[in-house]
Amino acid sequence: MNITESIRVAVGALTANKLRSVLTMLGIIIGVGAVITLVSVGQGVEKMVTDSIQGIGSNLVFVVPSDPEGSSGGGMGSSPRSLTYADAQAIADPFNVPDVVAVAPDMMGFVEVIYRNKDTETYVSGVTPEYEEVRSFYSEFGRFISAEDVVGRSRVAVLGQTVLEDLFPEGAYPIGQVIKINQVPFKVIGVMEEKGGTGFGDEDDIIFVPLTTAQTRLFSWRRDRSGEHTVSAIYAQVADEERIETAIDDITELLRARHKIQFRDEDDFSVINQADIVSFASDIFGVLTLYLGAIAAIALLVGGIGIMNIMLVSVTERTREIGIRKAVGAKRRDILLQFLIESVVMSLIGGLIGIALGFIGSQVVSSLAENLETAITPGAILLATGFSMGVGLFFGIYPATRAAQMNPIEALRYE
Repeated sequence: MNITESIRVAVGALTANKLRSVLTMLGIIIGVGAVITLVSVGQGVEKMVTDSIQGIGSNLVFVVPSDPEGSSGGGMGSSPRSLTYADAQAIADPFNVPDVVAVAPDMMGFVEVIYRNKDTETYVSGVTPEYEEVRSFYSEFGRFISAEDVVGRSRVAVLGQTVLEDLFPEGAYPIGQVIKINQVPFKVIGVMEEKGGTGFGDEDDIIFVPLTTAQTRLFSWRRDRSGEHTVSAIYAQVADEERIETAIDDITELLRARHKIQFRDEDDFSVINQADIVSFASDIFGVLTLYLGAIAAIALLVGGIGIMNIMLVSVTERTREIGIRKAVGAKRRDILLQFLIESVVMSLIGGLIGIALGFIGSQVVSSLAENLETAITPGAILLATGFSMGVGLFFGIYPATRAAQMNPIEALRYE
């Protein structure tokens, strides 16, 4: 019996018991559908987070304090402290770090904001004019913080889209209006473009004010041991991607000298490469995707057990048929091949239906989650299909072997 004839016989055996075949394939269908859906969602989340990291600017280096409040002590001869505005100005000096083209210090805090009878709680970032270019985050209308605002410690604010919707829900024009941030009045001068929610939260739920104003009006208590105003982070934009490692070395040596740090393990700051963050996030979500796929694969295992159970029943039901085939010259390998093909065909049909179900499931999840684009790759489809065929083959071996080893005389006597 050739392969084509074996497939025809297998399909005929499956269609003879349609309901039983469908119920048997259900485990494979659910398993493959779950694998496709969860893997596509995992890859979609990974892409969303990676894009959000890359979207905060190009060729960025993040400098963050390891001891934000300057509360921990250092080793002998060191004077650990948090990052300051003076540190940012030193990094921006081309004589200190020649590969850095722009620097944006950021002083962030959580505040209460009131406009007339509306109020909300959000984040305020004290920034300088360079923030727009360094972070690739621009005002949609109105204007952003200017150098004059920073020098004059102006009480002006630029709203994120979420804050705009919270304080001006009726669509009122916000420019020129006065809001209160921690009871301090600020004039709205602009509204930022929409960034959307990401794996790091809602980037539109923020208000920007001049850095000097934030230091003196909102967070005056945040100073280091020397009395200088601290910042939450410093973003440095490097001229060329190939010069990032050199810039990191220069920034590290500069801050160690400014903070009087003698040994590397006493660093009170961290310098992080944007590419390293992307790589780290990809690794995390890659493991998460693999974990989700492994959980879904359990359903495939259950489906395989169901196939083996039904194939054993089928062997018992067709004992006389096996005896007749052997009596007329069928070899053991012909019987083995026939039942193996039946098992594989059953799991393959279930796998194809599961792929369609997985595609529908991923689209449903994508429609329910804002900014999430699920990604069904050919690799995921091939993996699910191959795994389902493998399950059919693995769990079909024992029933097929049992059928092939039957004694034809005993099989003919079977009632």
